[in-house]
Amino acid sequence: MIKPDFNLVTDPWIKVTDSQSNKEKLVSMADLFKNAQNYRTLAGEMHAQDLAILRAPLLAILTTVFSRFDAAGEAYDWLNVDEETWTASLADDEVDIDDVQETLLETWENIYQDGKFPDKVVEYLDKYKEGFNLFGENAFYQVSSDVYDCMVLAKNKLSTGTGKVAVRQINRLISESGNSPAIFSPKSSLAKDEITVPEFVRWLITYQNFAEVGGNVPKIKGASSGDSGWLYNIDPVMVKGKTLFETLMFNLVLRPEDEDEILQHPYWEADKITYFSKRVDNLPPNNIAELYTNVAKMMYIDWKGDKPTIYVAKLTKLDTTNAFIEPMTTWDYNSKKASYYPKVKQKKHLGERMWRNFGFYIKSSNDGDHEPGIVRWIDKLKEEDILPEDMLVNLETINFVKADTKNQAPYFEVYDNMSINVDVLFDRNQATFWPKRIEDTVSMTQDVGEAFKKFASKLGNLRGLRDAREFEKKLSAEFYDQLNKPFNDWLASLRIDQEPDNEITRWKNTLKNELAKAGNRILQSASPRDIIGRKESKGVTNIFTLYNKMQDDVSERLNS
Repeated sequence: MIKPDFNLVTDPWIKVTDSQSNKEKLVSMADLFKNAQNYRTLAGEMHAQDLAILRAPLLAILTTVFSRFDAAGEAYDWLNVDEETWTASLADDEVDIDDVQETLLETWENIYQDGKFPDKVVEYLDKYKEGFNLFGENAFYQVSSDVYDCMVLAKNKLSTGTGKVAVRQINRLISESGNSPAIFSPKSSLAKDEITVPEFVRWLITYQNFAEVGGNVPKIKGASSGDSGWLYNIDPVMVKGKTLFETLMFNLVLRPEDEDEILQHPYWEADKITYFSKRVDNLPPNNIAELYTNVAKMMYIDWKGDKPTIYVAKLTKLDTTNAFIEPMTTWDYNSKKASYYPKVKQKKHLGERMWRNFGFYIKSSNDGDHEPGIVRWIDKLKEEDILPEDMLVNLETINFVKADTKNQAPYFEVYDNMSINVDVLFDRNQATFWPKRIEDTVSMTQDVGEAFKKFASKLGNLRGLRDAREFEKKLSAEFYDQLNKPFNDWLASLRIDQEPDNEITRWKNTLKNELAKAGNRILQSASPRDIIGRKESKGVTNIFTLYNKMQDDVSERLNS
């Protein structure tokens, strides 16, 4: 199985879905960039894996190339680009950031209108081909044995055998540590460490974005708290296109906010000693390419035949406070610290779909909320009339939720999406202002959900259930599951020329129907005890009086 070299540029390792045949195929990076317009989507083992690969290496490569060269392959005049390495430095001490933004936007538009990536991308890959080899002194996402030993304490050098992790630990379909066997695994115990080279590359990239913090592995010299991976510590959101080319383009944010963000420094261009010496500190990168290629662990891999022995060392966790260089996250505001922090999905909110948190993704007020950078980027493209009219913006969220364990191993993968018309999404008309109308409609729907949950809670108490709380949570979750498709369908159907009040009334009617369906299912399964109920000071309480009370509460809310 093993080859003396395996290069990500020329050897197939990325899983994609072909648009014509609708079949999966393996492609190299060079193939992908040449034919992205012919592929529908990435098609790896997990959505989280696809997101990790989308960012690094794919978007990191595109950001690096088109931050240095325009669509015709010419270097920008505010840069000095080295002819040999294609690395860049600023030509002057001061740069007109408005001019930079305007020119980069023009580059983006020219590529988008052309419908395919220019040859400059593959030419760049050829320049850095050595850094994309899975093997060798400059192996992809790895360090040499000398660098590893230089960066760890003497007691943790490779010769001591410390710092090992197994393939089953980086394979996120298994995520098995040495202490806790993964019982529900897609592979038998004997096969958990078996892996092909292309599959290994995909999981290597995923692991560097979603890693544990525990384990009996060393830290690099001077490192503090262990880094579990940048993607693991944010609430990722991205834009999905009709083709892989569109997906890459919509998420290619070419808009530095100041001159510090202009120069790009992806991992494969870095001197490893310098890079890992910087990782002792907790400062996040100031450029997207470095951010996307940021690693959670320093790693050395020793291959014996087709078996990799993986050595890792922990790095300092990066500070995410006000890290607005990250475009793919929602944000929380801490009023005491007057700072923003990326939201992190928690186990207790696993059942909440995107539409229920509409305000996390779309700015619906002027109260200081911070939108995801990717949403602001799409807003800018719409403002410049670059996007197609009546386009549906498909937002996706993909993440792992952490387990409540010391090592914070992945607990559950979260995937969801919602689609909304671009004109509705970025409505600026104060008379209609669709984002606020939608947010209010979500709030109204949540109120109805709370009324149903209250009904379920009282019914559980009426039945004298020991686990009344679980009964309430179960019925509430089923009701929201029932609402997910109709609400998303309603959201996707909205258009800027529609009368908001009429469309909101349409949703209210749908909501009433869905509530009636959920209520009827419960009424039809009523037991004699539910029907007889119990006598109270104000009369008899039974399933029908509880249901009627819920209906009254809902009618009051819908008519307010």
